[in-house]
Amino acid sequence: MKVAILGAGESGVGAALLAKAKGLEVFVSDMGEIKESYKAKLVTAAISFEEKTHSFNQILNADEIIKSPGIPDKAAIVQEATKREIPVISEIEFAGRYTDAKFICITGTNGKTTTTLLIYHLLKNAGLNVGLAGNIGESLAEKVIENKYDYYVVELSSFQLDNMYQFKAHIAVLTNITPDHLDRYEYSMEKYAASKLRIAQNMTGSDFFVYNADDENIAKALHKETFAGTTVPFTLKGAGNGKVFQEGKNIKVEVEFYKGEIDTSKSTLIGKHNQYNTMAAVAVAKLMQVSDEAIEQALETFQNAEHRLQPVGVAKEVTYINDSKATNVEAVWYALEGIKQPIIWIAGGVDKGNDYSTLVELAREKVKVLVCLGKDNKKLQETFGRVVPIIAETTSIEYAVRLSRSLATAGDVVLLSPACASFDLFKNYEHRGQRFKEAVEKIVLKK
Repeated sequence: MKVAILGAGESGVGAALLAKAKGLEVFVSDMGEIKESYKAKLVTAAISFEEKTHSFNQILNADEIIKSPGIPDKAAIVQEATKREIPVISEIEFAGRYTDAKFICITGTNGKTTTTLLIYHLLKNAGLNVGLAGNIGESLAEKVIENKYDYYVVELSSFQLDNMYQFKAHIAVLTNITPDHLDRYEYSMEKYAASKLRIAQNMTGSDFFVYNADDENIAKALHKETFAGTTVPFTLKGAGNGKVFQEGKNIKVEVEFYKGEIDTSKSTLIGKHNQYNTMAAVAVAKLMQVSDEAIEQALETFQNAEHRLQPVGVAKEVTYINDSKATNVEAVWYALEGIKQPIIWIAGGVDKGNDYSTLVELAREKVKVLVCLGKDNKKLQETFGRVVPIIAETTSIEYAVRLSRSLATAGDVVLLSPACASFDLFKNYEHRGQRFKEAVEKIVLKK
């Protein structure tokens, strides 16, 4: 069998290595330049590859094409493969064929990385033989080569879900659905939501779908009559169909083989969005029959991924928080809502068609200073000019931090939560968050 792989990043190279290990004929093609670390893996495995071009004849000679999630279906090579009825699948779909391990899969517009990491932490600390993979930045296919885990916790983007057909999750989690990446879905929320719901496809009666019962877009898209698994809705608002609830500092779980409460008072996570993430993770842990004590201990020791409401230092009773991953309005709403102290808010970058109106009341109530960090800050200034007492703008992260320090008083929070993409001033949101951390360490913590 001949397999062509489009894209030579983490996903594509992982798929190539698995295909080679299974004795398939493999060819890797990337329109960009392949990173040296990935190129070295391909060379070591004696896998044929090309970069900066797509050789249509060679690719279309394959029996199957594995497409990296960043490549859209409208790409010419994908369109041609579809015309010729060559199957185009995702790395996750391919990897699922070669393991009998059970999959715990997480998707959602916001919160999926935090929820994925928390689920993995809860299960691993309880002693389960569990691996971590997917959109989190680790190839599932490459891990399946050794196939040493009983369970995989897999973060899935909508782009990965779009090319999954036979793959089945044992437990699927859907955190929320809000507008994002709509350019890939013909600007249709219905199509984007349908992509997210693919996480629950192929389920049987012994599988579980854990989802946010408070999310209106999920409610519209979920057709329970076509769903074979057991639904486990979680809710903060007391939705009538809820099976997982937040009551004060406790999470109450009511599933078939467990009814009880988990104390979350020592959890390291802050904000309403993290209450949702924690409910989802606790629900999964109880479905996996992890003890209450093990869950409560693990909640206390959890460390979230970088750039997600990450405290980076305290100086003169002012707390500095890196939330660079908040690249859309909804993520920023949760950040502003979750912080109870007065806020000096650093925002801005490449606007993604944002509607900032949902942030106005929170900004009026909590934000004392808005520092616009970007090349074009007009929209932020127009929205918040009459709402926030002080607005400044800069293209320097160091100046943003220095200004924030000078305007902050004891008890304030300096929050980097941009609501925008980072590409005007930085390589990506990680680079922006790292630069913020460095500026805090240099300008604030060392003085």
